[in-house]
Amino acid sequence: MPDDPLCDPLSSPRPPGTAATAWLEPEPFLRGTAWLDRGRAVRADPSDLDRLPWDTAERAALPIGVRVEFTATPGTRGVELRYRTSAPGALPHCFALWQGGRCVREVLTDPAGEATVRLPLPPEGGTFTVHPPESRGPAVLGLRAVGGSLSPAPRRPRWLVHGDSITEGWWSTRPAHSWPSTAGRMLGLDTVNLGYAGGARGELPLAEQLASLPGEVVTLAFGTNCWSRAPASASLLHETVRAYVGLIRRGHPDVPLLILSPVLRPEAETTRNALGATLGDLRTAMEDAGRNLAAEGDRRLLVLSGKPLLGPEDLADGLHPNDRGHARMAAAVTEALRPHVPA
Repeated sequence: MPDDPLCDPLSSPRPPGTAATAWLEPEPFLRGTAWLDRGRAVRADPSDLDRLPWDTAERAALPIGVRVEFTATPGTRGVELRYRTSAPGALPHCFALWQGGRCVREVLTDPAGEATVRLPLPPEGGTFTVHPPESRGPAVLGLRAVGGSLSPAPRRPRWLVHGDSITEGWWSTRPAHSWPSTAGRMLGLDTVNLGYAGGARGELPLAEQLASLPGEVVTLAFGTNCWSRAPASASLLHETVRAYVGLIRRGHPDVPLLILSPVLRPEAETTRNALGATLGDLRTAMEDAGRNLAAEGDRRLLVLSGKPLLGPEDLADGLHPNDRGHARMAAAVTEALRPHVPA
């Protein structure tokens, strides 16, 4: 059950109601999309997968952060989504309906490879976001109004957020509770989640892919996997960050770019990796690289230290934030970016 008391899970996905209108193509309603591969939202360039590590390419197939956003006319009773999943699983599929910063309700459906879900809407209408069960690999095939009409929600400035499993939202209890989702709502941005569990080790082809995407704000939040999964020295990570930013600046020369260094990881803070670096050393290297680039003339480059953001009580497993930790990260990132994001 959700932690948010405003959420209202429903046991029946298809309550009785008036007939629905014709199916609408989903693409104009999708938000948080990076690339589309034969209609399915993916998070790495499908024409450039051979340059990426296999685990990153695998995680990129999941539509993390992809949402459906629409405006409903007053009197519209509901919205129906037809969807197909690549990994149905055995547990119910949860669809969350949000309006602004509030979860209106959740609807649970039986696990299926292809199905239709109906979400009742408040009678006054308005602009809504639907968060699908992203871990099931859903692809939205169409949507339609019940008893009214829908139109795509207004476009918002795009925020490209690159990171690891923490950015991907691990241990947040709902997709909408991850720190990128929460900060995006607070800032009024269209969050494009480019977090890859186990990845974000400074892979330069990803920097080139980031540079190719449209976006008005960019955030880099990696480094913890450079401590053990693919160990780096402090000097190596320092130069990797400089190279990463340089490649991104080829496509985004003037946008606000925030570097968020690794958050607290107690086991790694003072323990040396195979190349002799502690996580504290790596964090300092990332922050120094960002501040040096800013001093050299990149006036739109920002640095936020991750170390003070979380305490041990904000970690679910000693590494990933719990919901409270995600909320604290979102608040800090929002405060850092708010003066710099487009209106």
